[in-house]
Amino acid sequence: MKEDRFFPVYKRFKPVFVRGEGVWLFDDQGKKYLDLTSGIGVNALGHSHPEIVKRVKEQIEKLSHVSNLFYNLPQFELLERLASLTKREAFFLCNSGAEAVEAAIKLSRKYFDGQKWKIISMNNSFHGRTYGALSATGQKKYHEGFGPLVPGFIYVPYNDVSALESAIDEETCAVILEPIQGEGGVNPADKEYLKRVREITKERGILLIFDEIQTGIGRTGYFLAEEYYEVEADIILLAKALGGGLPLGAVCTSKDIAQVMGPGSHGTTMGGNLVACAAGTAVLDIVGNEKFLREVREKGRFLEEKLKDLLELPIVKEIRGRGLMWGIELKDIKVRELQEELIEESVLVLSAGENVLRLLPPLIVTKEELEKGIETIKEALQKRC
Repeated sequence: MKEDRFFPVYKRFKPVFVRGEGVWLFDDQGKKYLDLTSGIGVNALGHSHPEIVKRVKEQIEKLSHVSNLFYNLPQFELLERLASLTKREAFFLCNSGAEAVEAAIKLSRKYFDGQKWKIISMNNSFHGRTYGALSATGQKKYHEGFGPLVPGFIYVPYNDVSALESAIDEETCAVILEPIQGEGGVNPADKEYLKRVREITKERGILLIFDEIQTGIGRTGYFLAEEYYEVEADIILLAKALGGGLPLGAVCTSKDIAQVMGPGSHGTTMGGNLVACAAGTAVLDIVGNEKFLREVREKGRFLEEKLKDLLELPIVKEIRGRGLMWGIELKDIKVRELQEELIEESVLVLSAGENVLRLLPPLIVTKEELEKGIETIKEALQKRC
């Protein structure tokens, strides 16, 4: 294999995966791994889920693509499910989370006809790597070497109401935030903070955007994290798990907000691809079931209790998260080294910065599989104590 064929933008690990089944991945040597990453939150229903496979096969045998100059049934079916589950009325379908963020930036500025154009984002946020999404991301390490960025973004501390209020002026059009910061270290918003953010944005007449690209589609045990927080944003952004492993993103909002975007104001060639929409509808049919979500919440509580045991170890500083999205903050350990050790023990985990180990297991994971994973992580950490 020619590894030097790639742009050197990823620091890849060694295994070459050839197939998956449920929460398990298999490499080209036949070795089996417990996947607690779900492709960075994409494979919410695990690998090769039979219902996704079935619907993808059925759709690709009929039609794989028509342009967005025409209507098609897979998009209609997906949007009916999304409307019911998100309680939104209007949607823009795209291919990725970054594209959803880009569309939301344009929508927010267009809504105020360019008279308001500043967007407040949070320190340690992550919204994507295209220029608008990168500019919305409140982490300097992602900006280095790519200036000048898109103007109009202001960064404030997360969970700090006073800082947010002070940053709003007459040119502010929107606030964008993640209910739980993912790449920034798995930092959950305080419930009262989000409620106050909603009040402030309404009082000041600006839009509130929730980036639920990682927290949405059942990850927190609710279809949307905003349900747990009991706060309704003006715009919800979805991607990752939405397509069941295929590229699919969505901007979800009201008809009143969406109507400012007339023909030609935005678009996409591949967004809302028919096969991806078929896979997405399968995901929504399963994850949108309240019984399924109750089970995710139950497994999330189980995982939390298991993670609390790790706090007995002197190198574990804190655990943070909700549902099946957790971070383990470590002292004096580079997570990359720990990831490599765990790969040798057939367990796959993520990082969130240099010192936070992140877990995003498939939502179909069992308690037994979670217990196996945490026990392996604990053993690896104990060796370093």
